[in-house]
Amino acid sequence: MHDAIEKSFLASLEMTRFKGFLQDHHYISNQYIFVAQLINLILKWYCSKTKKQHLVSVYFERLENYCRKFYALNIKIFNWNSVNSVQKYNQKPDLKIWLKNPLSILAENAGGGILLEGARIIELIPSGKQPSSEYDSVFDASCHVILPGLINLHHHFYQTLTRVYPQALNKELFPWLKTLYPLWAGITPEALRMATRLALAELLLSGCTTASDQHYVFPAGLENAIDLQVEEAQILGIRMVLCRGSMDRSEKDGGLPPDSVVQTCDEILADSERLIQQYHNPEEGAMTQITLAPCSPFSVSETVMRESAMLAKKHHVLLHTHLAETEDENSFCLKTIGCRPLDYLEQVGWLNNKTWLAHGIHFTDEEIQKLAAAKTGISHCPSSNMVLSSGVCRVMDLEKAGVPVGLGVDGSASNDSSNLMQEVRQAFLLQRLQHGSKVTHLDALRWATEGGANVLRRPELGRIAEGMQADLALFKLDELRFSGNGDPLAALVICGAHQADRVMVAGKWIVEDGQILGLDLEQLQAQHYREAKRLQEK
Repeated sequence: MHDAIEKSFLASLEMTRFKGFLQDHHYISNQYIFVAQLINLILKWYCSKTKKQHLVSVYFERLENYCRKFYALNIKIFNWNSVNSVQKYNQKPDLKIWLKNPLSILAENAGGGILLEGARIIELIPSGKQPSSEYDSVFDASCHVILPGLINLHHHFYQTLTRVYPQALNKELFPWLKTLYPLWAGITPEALRMATRLALAELLLSGCTTASDQHYVFPAGLENAIDLQVEEAQILGIRMVLCRGSMDRSEKDGGLPPDSVVQTCDEILADSERLIQQYHNPEEGAMTQITLAPCSPFSVSETVMRESAMLAKKHHVLLHTHLAETEDENSFCLKTIGCRPLDYLEQVGWLNNKTWLAHGIHFTDEEIQKLAAAKTGISHCPSSNMVLSSGVCRVMDLEKAGVPVGLGVDGSASNDSSNLMQEVRQAFLLQRLQHGSKVTHLDALRWATEGGANVLRRPELGRIAEGMQADLALFKLDELRFSGNGDPLAALVICGAHQADRVMVAGKWIVEDGQILGLDLEQLQAQHYREAKRLQEK
């Protein structure tokens, strides 16, 4: 009897928790949702009457694993890496939606809004005009500022578990890393899952529609870290560029990390190829892509750098690493390798248009010209650079030379935030301080949208234009901070917008009214906090 009740309860909770997600993909009917909710209420009553209220929380705990396995299975069966395969199994035809008369929009000649069909933008509508073709529904955007979905180029999701860790406060990069490495060696699969889910939720709520994460710590038991992240991203519906990080140069080899978080070269390369073959989608509109991302010159051997470059070339995937973040890194490279970091990058076959670098602060004028000639991209991470006193990226000089530049929030343990819209403001302020009034709010918005798309070699993202993917972030200006503004686009940056009201990815609403569909944020925060405490108190 109790087994049957438990199974029914789990099934009903699973259906109600993900009902919005399931309805969107026509997996269940409204009648089935009603029945599931009714069973849910009956079982709660049963637990109450039999004085077994404690079972409710137990069921919710078990539900987490049940739901993840259920949805991971469906994701693998239906191959949701591709927008095309999603549409293949979706019973609904591509509907045309008119986002009508926005308060403001980051696009030329689109004052009347935009027309969407399925996953694409098909028309920009001038002020006072109607769409040139029939449409199925209208969304009144008169209270919204519409941006292309923001693109995050650099992050470490697992670091949300060690925000403002006391022993790491007020330290620069190298001592900061050495303080945290032993802690990160204790990350479990469940902790990483919660960290990934929380970081993605933060990013989505800030208007991010394409997220990149570099996971590079692989202690025993965490060998399938990237697989967990793929599952979490696909359930939430955000585009992901998963950077398979790696470290094989530990302290005994003259590197910074301890032995407990590194892998061998063979392990790294074998798993890198497996992930590419299993998850990477090279097609336009892809929802999941894999890149190869050895951590940095001070934690990775030359062999891993060279072999990763060859593997990336073989499978036509991008490369990513940290470079020129601090003067300590320059000194380390000169002492151990005999050259500056960018020269080393060139020697190991990385200096090309399939590579992007996190930070890119300490480049000479000559090195900037080298980067421009190679079309190697840069992720500017202003908050992290300020917290760790790393320096200021020469964004304007890089762009003037022709280097693609975008933005990254970087790891939450250095930035202590995963809010990309706030990072737009930080980039604006920091570069304005360096270069004066020639840096505008439009520059900062461009770095977070079109700039990021250029760095990732994703021309279908980052702009509101006909034929582009329908990845959009809609913000309201109804908070005190915005009152009295005269330019809605400028207000987002200068007055400090921090949360989107609506977010759309590939033509589907993922965030509505400031809430991520199907995700209980209160429960997520409690679970994440519990995992963080377990890690920090080990």
